[in-house]
Amino acid sequence: MAGHSHWANIKHKKAANDAKKAKVITQMGRLIKGAIQVGGPDPDMNPRLRLAIQKAKAQNMTNDTIDRILAKAKGESTSKPMEDLAYEGYAAGGVAVVVEAMTDNRNRTAPEIRKLFERGGGSMGAPGCVSWQFHEKALVAVNGSDEESVLEALLAGDADAEDIESADGQVCITAESNQYDVIQRALAQADIEVTSADIARIAENDCPIDDLDTARTIQRLLDNLEDHDDVTAVYSNFSPSPDIVDQLD
Repeated sequence: MAGHSHWANIKHKKAANDAKKAKVITQMGRLIKGAIQVGGPDPDMNPRLRLAIQKAKAQNMTNDTIDRILAKAKGESTSKPMEDLAYEGYAAGGVAVVVEAMTDNRNRTAPEIRKLFERGGGSMGAPGCVSWQFHEKALVAVNGSDEESVLEALLAGDADAEDIESADGQVCITAESNQYDVIQRALAQADIEVTSADIARIAENDCPIDDLDTARTIQRLLDNLEDHDDVTAVYSNFSPSPDIVDQLD
C-alpha cells in the first residue's frame, strides 16, 4: 500500500453544469444497462447492479433520475450488448493510469481513448502494462459513528477490514473487494448508515509529482478521460505534492 490515506486522494468531482450532468447520466446509464445485461434487473439478486446504483447515488443523482435510468436500461437490455473494457497507459511524469469503460463498440472506444492519452501528453500501452500496480479494494464510508463503533459492528458481522480511519467527518473503511457486501450487511445490522460504497482500484505505490505544469498536464488528461461518455472510472497513482495540489482545481 502507499503508506497514506487513500481516501484523502479520492477526488469526488461534482457536476459543474448541465453538460457535465448529462455526461454523468450517460455514464451511469451505461453502467446500469451493462449490469442488468449480466445479472438481471433485481438489485437484491444482482450485486453488480447494486454497485452501479450506489455509484449513481454517489454522483448526487436523485432517486427519480436513477429510476428513469433503470426503466430505460431494462427496455434496452436485449439490444446492443455492452462490453466491459480496461485501457492502460501512462500520463506525463510516468504516472500509471487505468481506464475502465463500458461500450457497445470497442472499435470506436479504443481509438478515442488512445487519442485522449496522446493529446494529453501520455501514451496508451498494452494490456497489463500498469494494472499490476493496482489492487481492487472495497471502500465504504459512514457518517455519525466513531471508529470503535464501526469496528465492533464489523467484528459482530464477521467482516474483515484492512483499515478504518476518520476523514472529513466520516469513518472510512478499506477492505478486500470480496468484503464489499459483507461489510455493508454488518453495518446495516448495527443500524449504521452507509453514505458511500465502491469497489475501486488502489495503487500500490504513488507517483509523486512536484512540478506544477506537469501536474496540470496530468490532471487535464485524467479529467478528459473521465469526461468520455464510455468511461466509467479512471484510476491513477498520481500524487501531486502538497504545495501544488490546491492549484490544480
